[in-house]
Amino acid sequence: MRVRDWGLLDPLATPGVDDDAVLAALVEVERALMLAWHDIGEAPHWVANVSVEVSHLDLERISRGNREGGNPVIPLVAQLRDQAEASHAGAGDWVHRGATSQDILDTGLMLVATRALGLVSGSLADAAARLAALADQHRHSLMVGRTLTQHAAPLTFGVKAASWLDGVEAARSCLDSLTLPVQLAGAVGTGTAFADLGGSAESGARLRAALAARLGLADPERSWQAERSIVASLAAALSLVIGTLGRVATDVLVLARSEIGELSEGSGGSSSAMPQKRNPTAAVLVRSAALQAPGHLSTVFSSLAAEDERPAGAWHAEWLALRSLLRLAVESSDTTATFLSALSVDTERMRATVDSDGGIAWAEHAVSQLVPDLGRAAAGTVVARAIELSTADLSFGAALAAELDGRVVDLSPGSVNATADLIVDAALSRYHASRHHTRSAR
Repeated sequence: MRVRDWGLLDPLATPGVDDDAVLAALVEVERALMLAWHDIGEAPHWVANVSVEVSHLDLERISRGNREGGNPVIPLVAQLRDQAEASHAGAGDWVHRGATSQDILDTGLMLVATRALGLVSGSLADAAARLAALADQHRHSLMVGRTLTQHAAPLTFGVKAASWLDGVEAARSCLDSLTLPVQLAGAVGTGTAFADLGGSAESGARLRAALAARLGLADPERSWQAERSIVASLAAALSLVIGTLGRVATDVLVLARSEIGELSEGSGGSSSAMPQKRNPTAAVLVRSAALQAPGHLSTVFSSLAAEDERPAGAWHAEWLALRSLLRLAVESSDTTATFLSALSVDTERMRATVDSDGGIAWAEHAVSQLVPDLGRAAAGTVVARAIELSTADLSFGAALAAELDGRVVDLSPGSVNATADLIVDAALSRYHASRHHTRSAR
């Protein structure tokens, strides 16, 4: 019986990195390897017309063979050789020629990853564009900053959106800097079989370059069979993306709480028991992805400590962990871009929160203005007394003026807006420079 993951416990399940996608990639690699032998002039001309198809595979047989052999390539190759022989006598000899299972599986996963990264990068670009617009639009939308769960000092929502933007752009840049290569080095990473079969010590290098060209992957010009920094770097970049988006989602969840109500996700999701609720479901799922990612990253990084030329278990442990990170990155980036496109900002509610409790959120601002005249200690004492005197009927500003014998301290958002302009403009400048660099590189 074939087991399929169709989203029962994974609400964001998406095609592209599932079993079908990986299997299709493995077949594509095997087909490309046959053609690479042809490309370097070592295979007969008819090899280019040999047919191997995913649709003709017995998936139950692959599943059984996977458990028996410890990886899916072994039973896959047996079926592909049968297909090739049916296409042309002797063609089976050109399937998997000189390769080892790890060559095919590693390269197949890099192929899946390359395609997934294209989706992630596109969604991050959409999210960044929306964040840039929010930062600009709300550069002077006053809100209270929170530290350690408590009201701290005023800032603007534009500043918060600019911070989200910087994080998304940093994660996208890290992702876009990755180079994903083929793996083709034979049984123990030396490529000896390719040299024997091709009749030259350079046959392996030529074949690897031809395979890379066929698949649109990089030629690493080396074996990385037991040296797993390529996989670890990919996993780290994916985790950075997922965690960065998790931070955005977590902020949205906090600000969408009923008692805060400064942001809302749009339509939201319904509750099974409470019809009045509109849950920020998309942000919940993105945060869930961010909480899952570190465990998968830990598994991949643990696999760096690999013994021999192919480790027992460490290589195998990477497969699901890496695919899970790819899946989470695709899902969370797409979902974040979607919920940001409909994010609703209640600027009046934000300003009301700043003015709540008599406006004591301006306390740090007041201390900074009084320090030049009173010194740090005296300024702190005056502001502390004003905070104690603040009530619903006596604002912090009025209490402060009373403590200062009528002297009025400027508690307007002028300096907050001025610094917000600097922060937002700098973030937007970095964003636009990055966009220009990306377009120029294409």
